[in-house]
Amino acid sequence: MGAGPGGYVAAFLAADKGLSVTLVDTSEQLGGVCLHRGCIPSKTLLNAAKILNDAKDAKNMGITFADPSIDINQLRDFKISVSDRLAIGLKQLCKARKVNFIHGLATFVSTDTAIIHTANSDEGIKFDKAIIATGSIPMGIPNMPLSEKILDSSAALDLGDVPQNFLVIGGGYIGLELGSVYAALGSQVTVVEMADSILPGVDKDLSRVLMQKLRKKFKEIKTSTKVVFIEDTGVQLKVILEDKKGKTEHLFDKALVSIGRRPNTANINLSKAGVEIDEKGFIKVNEIRQTTNPNVFAIGDVTGQPMLAHKASFEAHIAVNNITGNKSVYAPKAIPAVIFTEPQIAWCGITETETIAQNLDVKIISFPWAACGRALSMSKPEGTTKIIADKSSHKILGIGIAGAEAGDLISEAVLAIENGFTVEQLASAIHPHPTLSETIKECAELFLGKCAHYKA
Repeated sequence: MGAGPGGYVAAFLAADKGLSVTLVDTSEQLGGVCLHRGCIPSKTLLNAAKILNDAKDAKNMGITFADPSIDINQLRDFKISVSDRLAIGLKQLCKARKVNFIHGLATFVSTDTAIIHTANSDEGIKFDKAIIATGSIPMGIPNMPLSEKILDSSAALDLGDVPQNFLVIGGGYIGLELGSVYAALGSQVTVVEMADSILPGVDKDLSRVLMQKLRKKFKEIKTSTKVVFIEDTGVQLKVILEDKKGKTEHLFDKALVSIGRRPNTANINLSKAGVEIDEKGFIKVNEIRQTTNPNVFAIGDVTGQPMLAHKASFEAHIAVNNITGNKSVYAPKAIPAVIFTEPQIAWCGITETETIAQNLDVKIISFPWAACGRALSMSKPEGTTKIIADKSSHKILGIGIAGAEAGDLISEAVLAIENGFTVEQLASAIHPHPTLSETIKECAELFLGKCAHYKA
């Protein structure tokens, strides 16, 4: 149930293991939110934003470009073409594996039976095992008026136009990524976040690197601030914001609501399948991704944080392994997270905030990118690489990176943590010069007190 990065991976793997598989999704295309209304389209637009920003920043090297001409329709078409190309590939893989893909909605009617509702009919299907992978949907603000000027993340990605004044409600990764896109395209972006900093939950030394950059790109970033009133006047949105100093009135052309996502389980009759949810609406699962119905498994966003496509795909392997008799337990030591702003932020393993909350005896060291030759040659000196390790054993517990291409650098950190590497082992690996990956080695050497290129 669900053909996103959890559902289609589970279906393909189960088919490869010889099972008869029916895959159902409310969309005509495979790939889910990630491929069509999330990860891929947003990163396509973020790459366009990066090109625009790099062209502006090139003046620091003595290279000046004329103001770019942006064809918003062609950019939108290109974004759609990327998703469509990947979706076509998934359809071909589905057909090659003889997976029965149905465009419809599957709802449970008992612990071993579901009905698939399509445009033409309702068909019952009896199953031996089922996997729920229906993903998540954007959260809304209570009493928010209905207006074409108020967008969720999917609508913002449609790129209907580029508003002059754009309000982003929520300073999490979705809001900041989409805010970055619209700012690069020419919008004056204001971000409003209820917490005392952007990216709540992210270590502040990492988010600070991004904050310094975004303050130059955005019109304003207002933390410890909430929206108390919003009205569509017909011409603009009248918005009242409240912070510690009081209430202020503002006018915006459009607003993006990006305050988080919630599990998409409302219409599938979980109770009839004997599947329980927790107080937040997430499906309860055990370490093998099994629900309270032993024949029904759940993976991805419906099972809780972190809501990440790669986590869903990883859980698909766990569920299918157990369904086919190969016991497998979900126990990752490091799930990488990436925020694809400019600069990027990536981390895995334990965070510095968590070490404080858990009162762990750790040593934390950071290497500044201003001491990295490759970062300077790219004119990207804003950045830091951080290692968190056990103070006595030097076993690596967490790594965080803020800087250009951090998302491509973090996989080395995941491998190190999953395999129980020590800082010494990381430092002993020869890294190519000059690269950004050297910041990981340099940080490890700095941790050990033998870094040649920086002295704390």
